[in-house]
Amino acid sequence: MMPPLRLDKALAVLFPDLSRARLQGLVKDGLVRVGEAVVRDPSAKVGLGAELAVAVPEAAPAAPAPEAFRLVVAYEDDDLIVIDKPAGLVVHPAPGHEGGTLVNGLLAHCGASLSGIGGVRRPGIVHRLDKDTSGLLVVAKNDLAHQGLSAQFADHGRSGPLERAYLALAWGVPEPRTGTIDAALARSRHNREKIAVVRGGEGRHAVTHYRVEEAFAEASLVRCRLETGRTHQIRVHLAHRGHPLLGDAVYGAAFRTKAARLPETGRAALEGLGRQALHAALLGFAHPRSGQALRFESPLPDPLQQLLDALRGSG
Repeated sequence: MMPPLRLDKALAVLFPDLSRARLQGLVKDGLVRVGEAVVRDPSAKVGLGAELAVAVPEAAPAAPAPEAFRLVVAYEDDDLIVIDKPAGLVVHPAPGHEGGTLVNGLLAHCGASLSGIGGVRRPGIVHRLDKDTSGLLVVAKNDLAHQGLSAQFADHGRSGPLERAYLALAWGVPEPRTGTIDAALARSRHNREKIAVVRGGEGRHAVTHYRVEEAFAEASLVRCRLETGRTHQIRVHLAHRGHPLLGDAVYGAAFRTKAARLPETGRAALEGLGRQALHAALLGFAHPRSGQALRFESPLPDPLQQLLDALRGSG
């Protein structure tokens, strides 16, 4: 005879599109009946043949207001959407950026196709890009997609074909030209706005694989592949090696005077860029419902391409 199951596990079989946390919340809210009795304990045992009744309320509206503006959509289906984010767009509302964020735009764009994550009709942000980093990111529309994508990002792709590659323009030329930077990261003790490399078992494990694609007189085009995805990871890792990104006012401030060594076209292109030279150029993952491998590429945006062309002309 089949042994009794925990109530939340039994519900997970019946409602595969809802996360375990969401189902546990429904139980605790008194929205689940076993036979005629309301059961509020997710760990309660239910036997084979038990009658389960669940009232799943409509997803609550999200707190951020929908704001309609143009989004560059690389892919979209009922479960997820892949956005090619421009530089300057904040991903999630935060103090000082309550509106005009990617989340606000997605709430307007996706509308009723958001079925509710954790009971709230909102997009599920699985990973983020800095405000001034451009390129590809994937967003979940429902619990199943959020759960599946989050698992892939959390285990660094071991549960699926996760790929994340960035193109960066860095000062100087890293040596060796192909390598791995394995250095833990944590919030800086001296400036809470910055991330720093830390030692002695502190911080969070962070690994960046890099390859110099092209070398120029004063800079290089570097392809970075993330094994982990920590805040500011590429920017901090390359700066730690002595090769901060062009235009990075936070981690490359000491290199500002090097702009004078660029040709006039390079100086003008760097000034016009107005941000760190970093672009999320490739994103690949397994579709959380079908398991299909999806892979997307994004060309460099015009200001970054112009800077690259100017550097190529400098030798």
